[in-house]
Amino acid sequence: MNNLSNNLSALQSLGFTLPGPGYLFGSIVFGLVGLVAWRLGKKKERPTTKWLGVVLMFYPYAISQTWLLYLIGLALCAGLFYDRG
Repeated sequence: MNNLSNNLSALQSLGFTLPGPGYLFGSIVFGLVGLVAWRLGKKKERPTTKWLGVVLMFYPYAISQTWLLYLIGLALCAGLFYDRG
């Protein structure tokens, strides 16, 4: 256990931090919504829906703040909502 805490402190000293539960939850939810949107867009031949789904699945890898993750995710979901017509 001591070795694990030493490794964790070494990573934190380099600027790496572990994401919180809210971030992990948001990443999973938006990733699943993106997967469903991608599959639906592919099936119904709707390129905007398909690409919004791809962005929803992969944008959490580029975002580190939780509030920004939710803000962008909700905006992309709103885009899916308006594209459904």
